[in-house]
Amino acid sequence: MLLFLSQEAEARPRPGAAAVGLGPAPGMAVCGEAVGAGSLPSELVVHIFSFLAGPDRLRASAACSHWRECLFYPALWPRLRLSLRVAPAERPRLDFLMRKCGWFVRELRVQFAADNYPGGGVCEGAAAAAEGETPLCPRWLDLLRTYLELVLCVLSSVRNNRNLQKLSLFGDISILQQHGSISNTYLSKVDPDGKKIKQIQQLFEEILGNSRQLKWLSCGFMLQIVTPTSLSSLSNPIANTMEHLSLLDNHIPGNTTLITAVELERFVNLRSLALDFCDFTAEMARVLADSNHVPLHRLSLLVHKISIMHKSLENMPEDENWKALTRNSTNLRVYIMAFDIKSDDMLRILKPSIPLERIHFDSYITCVSGAVVDLISRQYDKFLTHFILMNDVIDMSGFPDLSDNRNEDPLVLLAWRCTRLSLLAVHGYTVWAHNLIAIARLRGSDLKVLEVTEESIDFDQGELADQDVDPVHNLIEQVSLGLGRPWHAVMDIELLSVFTEPTRHFYREMQSFSEGI
Repeated sequence: MLLFLSQEAEARPRPGAAAVGLGPAPGMAVCGEAVGAGSLPSELVVHIFSFLAGPDRLRASAACSHWRECLFYPALWPRLRLSLRVAPAERPRLDFLMRKCGWFVRELRVQFAADNYPGGGVCEGAAAAAEGETPLCPRWLDLLRTYLELVLCVLSSVRNNRNLQKLSLFGDISILQQHGSISNTYLSKVDPDGKKIKQIQQLFEEILGNSRQLKWLSCGFMLQIVTPTSLSSLSNPIANTMEHLSLLDNHIPGNTTLITAVELERFVNLRSLALDFCDFTAEMARVLADSNHVPLHRLSLLVHKISIMHKSLENMPEDENWKALTRNSTNLRVYIMAFDIKSDDMLRILKPSIPLERIHFDSYITCVSGAVVDLISRQYDKFLTHFILMNDVIDMSGFPDLSDNRNEDPLVLLAWRCTRLSLLAVHGYTVWAHNLIAIARLRGSDLKVLEVTEESIDFDQGELADQDVDPVHNLIEQVSLGLGRPWHAVMDIELLSVFTEPTRHFYREMQSFSEGI
């Protein structure tokens, strides 16, 4: 549009100019003088770019070399959010982008993920396998090697960025734990002397040490990037003004934690926090409950089987600690994800005074009991908005039934008691059709998301014996009427909104949960 107008203005003569023989007005282009997109001031080109979406901005930058130079003006890139495939082809593109933007970007979010995780195939070390050791797959070695290179590329580009306000790094745990705890075995092959890991840790500490405006630090499941001494690199002024802190890593050996209660005392301005549940101790709750700290608004906790295997629940907050914390933080809301946790452990963890707003159960081995669901519906009826129940079992014919030997189905009671419930998702547990209809009627249009996989729904014999009614059609119709909108069961589990790698889903939800203050 601007190019067209400038050309039109150049071609239109001034009234009477030809009759009186006047020359061109001052500032007007003379014949043969170039006027067009390339002559626009850089400030104006940047202003034009600011109205364009990313892909359109890239296409516009191809107009000329001048516009291309304006593409990476700092004002156009206040935030950079990348989802990187762990593949060699990603490296040159990442290197170019980080070289252009890494030194000035204010918000950087990077997620590392592999498109296709190596499965079977020929692996090295047949002799080692015969002796009972884990054989090493070449594709996994390549994947881990590429992962380390990409992490180094990102961190080295922002090491001296003093304008950085938000830093969020997520490493897909499936890359590292697909075969249990063999990541160290692979690391010894791709980084035998540990130089790359040490360099990554040093770069991370340099970023923290050089920061002058950092308010948001989030690091989840990045292989050995955070150490127990990393946060000591933050100056006291930066630690005092930090508003969000997230440190999650299941690869810390033994009872080692990434942050202690003593160190948490420096973070007096925290509004949201995300930690492994086993690291959130009673002493930490007491620190956050102190009047020197601003009220905490969001607390996200991951309860993972690996942590419980290596750490203890003995130091977790008791009910009096939660009461003290909520007295200082009256608007505190808690999000818990429990991965393959036994019901007995969950009954210990779920203290009555936790202001639990969201809970997500995800399992491959263990199953949630009806007693746990019943306890949640009774204790957190004033707060609970999100309830997710996932059981990724292979045997589709034997889903556990929460209502077994009970007068009332625990999920129906959950919908009845928890009047703020807005999201319910179930897979891998038997949900009876009549109970699903009852849930829809109880919560109505307030239940914004109701996702139940087709294979999880069962019908009683009376419904199946009634030849005059199609049970599936009746279910769809009744649930749709209850919700006040069209509804269908989830036909393909891959379409389930929460069907992602569990830690990735937790990390994504934790980010939005923390930003929703």
